[in-house]
Amino acid sequence: MENLFEVHAEARTDEGKGASRRLRRSGKVPAVVYGAEKEPVSVSVNHNQFIRHLAEEAFYAHILTLVIDGKKNQVVLKDLQRHPANDNKIIHADFLRVDANHAMTMTIPLHFLNEEKAVGVKAGGLVSHLMTEVEISCLPKDLPEFIEVDVAKLAMDEAIHLSELKLPKGVTLTALTHTQDEHLEEGERSSYDQAVVSIHEPRVAKVDLEDDTEADEDATEE
Repeated sequence: MENLFEVHAEARTDEGKGASRRLRRSGKVPAVVYGAEKEPVSVSVNHNQFIRHLAEEAFYAHILTLVIDGKKNQVVLKDLQRHPANDNKIIHADFLRVDANHAMTMTIPLHFLNEEKAVGVKAGGLVSHLMTEVEISCLPKDLPEFIEVDVAKLAMDEAIHLSELKLPKGVTLTALTHTQDEHLEEGERSSYDQAVVSIHEPRVAKVDLEDDTEADEDATEE
């Protein structure tokens, strides 16, 4: 069975737009590996195999093993460039080397739980996802694949904010580090402490009864 978190790559020395185009025509994706106070290395990966990896959500927030000409490297997928007209065509990828002793910044997906059971939904409200992912900082060993948001107790016209998320041990939200620069009064919420999910009544199109009455009268006169 294919290891979804192990990517095989080949080192490359030819660079530039022309070299990248040739790689893509041959079914490969140009990529670069950088970080951990080491020189960047240009590599290429098999496009079709890479697409299979990318089909798994966990691949984007997981420590990966990048095998370059037989040598294993611990990395994360830091950036991905897709073709503007075709999401299944990858143009370029960036891999960041993992340093076990230094915190890393990653974007992690949010998984929303118990939406159908939510207090506000039972009262007729609709759930609005105001964020689908968050940026976190943590050591590589503490990197979560996702963060759960339980909305079971969320009532009508209420919201869950970043500061109310239950984070795994060793994980911090980068947005909330900015609150240190703000002077907040007691009970005041930071401008960086944004809402993640909310429940509100469904919007109903307003009908102008006066216009409708005039329309009926015009129709009668005709």
